[in-house]
Amino acid sequence: MQHVHFTAIGGSVILDLAIAVSKKYDYKVTVSGENFSPSTLERLKQHGLLPDKQGWFPEDISKNISAIVYGTNAQIDNPELVRAKELGLKIYSSPEYLYIQTRNKTRIVISGSHGKTTITAMIVYVLKQLKIDADFVIGAMMKGYDSTVRLSYESRIAVFDGDENLSSSIDKRPRFHHYKPHIAVLTGISRGVSVTYPDFEEYKNQFDDFIDLMETQGRLIYYAGDASIRQLTEKLRRDLVAFTYDTPPYDIEDGIWHIHHRKGRTALKVKDEASLRCIQAAMLACKQVGVNENQFFSVIGGFSVDILNRQE
Repeated sequence: MQHVHFTAIGGSVILDLAIAVSKKYDYKVTVSGENFSPSTLERLKQHGLLPDKQGWFPEDISKNISAIVYGTNAQIDNPELVRAKELGLKIYSSPEYLYIQTRNKTRIVISGSHGKTTITAMIVYVLKQLKIDADFVIGAMMKGYDSTVRLSYESRIAVFDGDENLSSSIDKRPRFHHYKPHIAVLTGISRGVSVTYPDFEEYKNQFDDFIDLMETQGRLIYYAGDASIRQLTEKLRRDLVAFTYDTPPYDIEDGIWHIHHRKGRTALKVKDEASLRCIQAAMLACKQVGVNENQFFSVIGGFSVDILNRQE
């Protein structure tokens, strides 16, 4: 039994990560934090994780704990983190620990300035419809799920919404630098969208580093219409294989959008070209894990952006 302690619980990702880990049969999870919101209190209580009281309790941190995972707002002088360092315990930010939990799985990471949550949701939706088990972390709650994070023993695939924001106030690396994808999707790099990296060249460099952190013989799928991404792909590692996507052929009949593919066309619930490009990217990513085009287009018509509450 591994005991993992989550400190500075606050954001939705670390809360959902703690809940997901607690559902694994050989893990014991404890949590700590301050100023829990009513919704956090309710979810912790629902999953049997609500601590007796709020605050920091370094006296409870012992060598029996396998790992400490800290939230976005954790400070370096957090008493529990200080004690954990004194004991030489393993300490992780939440994106680091997501990687630890999925390091033996094929990781698909969707990144870019726009569309990453939609593409992540499309991939998760298609895999679920085809009864292919997958772990995931996504930046919005999907209908039919009660969490933004799913972890399991059975799945061999993990799908990540690749957020480029900082991992925490302690870990200054972008979250998606921890995920080390086997399959990466880059949707585009836009000026003026990042508060963390207001300098565009610095912002672009985060995606350059993201590509360099891909696993050996990885697959990179990127939007052909983005000049900044094309510039980054001019110097790809020799072991990486790249695929491009663009707006696919389509038609609109009686207000219904249809995407064209090799087997014909499929009616969709989406109604803009950006969503069509997301479908193309999702299809290419799914192909890398064994889903053929016939399978993909047999189910994607049921996808609607209403399946998620957008946070992009």
